[in-house]
Amino acid sequence: MNTPLSISELLSYRMHRVANAISRSAAARYRREFDVSLGEWRTLALLGEDSPLTLNRLAGRAGLDKAQMSRVVAKLDERGLLDRESGAGRSTRLSLSRKGKTVYQGLIDAANERNDAFLACLTEQERAALDSALDKLGKLAKALESQQPS
Repeated sequence: MNTPLSISELLSYRMHRVANAISRSAAARYRREFDVSLGEWRTLALLGEDSPLTLNRLAGRAGLDKAQMSRVVAKLDERGLLDRESGAGRSTRLSLSRKGKTVYQGLIDAANERNDAFLACLTEQERAALDSALDKLGKLAKALESQQPS
């Protein structure tokens, strides 16, 4: 029988630690340079990539519940970074305002710069292996999640 791994040796724990470190350094930069939180950055990025979106759809894409997303949207709206448009029924469609698009462009440029810096420490083979491994792990994680009782 194999000896159980300690928490610091578990794949999920190690990935979580790396992801958190990457997110913390991103959050510090985005706060300093653009005065946005990580949640606000992700919201701006999602709307910059595909809009308009309803609050529910935006929350789903961000992996947040509707209440959390509502608070993020309210802060961005207060700062004039969003446009709201009435949709079908009671829904509101959200998109970036002109000011939001300017902030988004700076943020996405900074994010791509950070992405390039992280990938620079890997060889082409390591990048390809990482992409493949992340795809496989993501698919397995979704499959395992779908098997769990609600």
